[in-house]
Amino acid sequence: MRTFEIKVMALAAGLAFSSTAAAADGISKKHYRSGKAGIASDYKADKAACGSLAGNAKDICTAEAKGKAGIAKAELEAQYRPTAKNGYKVRVARADAAYAVSIERCDDRNGNDKDVCVKEAKAAKVHAIADAKVRMETTEANHQANQTSHQASLEAQEKRTEVRRESADEKRDADYAVAKEKCDAMSGDAKDLCVSDAKSRYSQR
Repeated sequence: MRTFEIKVMALAAGLAFSSTAAAADGISKKHYRSGKAGIASDYKADKAACGSLAGNAKDICTAEAKGKAGIAKAELEAQYRPTAKNGYKVRVARADAAYAVSIERCDDRNGNDKDVCVKEAKAAKVHAIADAKVRMETTEANHQANQTSHQASLEAQEKRTEVRRESADEKRDADYAVAKEKCDAMSGDAKDLCVSDAKSRYSQR
């Protein structure tokens, strides 16, 4: 079975919309319904293929199948209604899918190695969603700058700046959680120094 990462890359490469093209016409209702049926059929087949596996390998396979279907549904919705918000939902679906698979893969590890793996998976998701928020706000701010009053445009720009700042904070906190978790594998002065360095690096009090 192909890896989930390759599947996501293939799906991303075949994405038929762009969040910057929010004004573009979407696909027809007929194609939308056909797409939903195809996704359901593919998910059923992918899930059935996991039946021959056991243990965590089966869990990973199932997570991959769900993630693939979730991404496909979000992409289809974005193709049917191509808006910045639906473009955001596609990126969130990718982040959720990658996270679910990563968490299952972490189950193959033990102790601190597993804990670090989980924190890294969470951090990757935080980064992806934070970037998705910034991209959506930027798209909407640019659209408002072209379509609305100067005051509304300024308000949109301010909101984008706020989202950027919040996203940066979320990423930093997630990265700090990973760094701190890695310190738990140490002890004594080495651990204290590791934690202190992590706090300094990620501006934590």
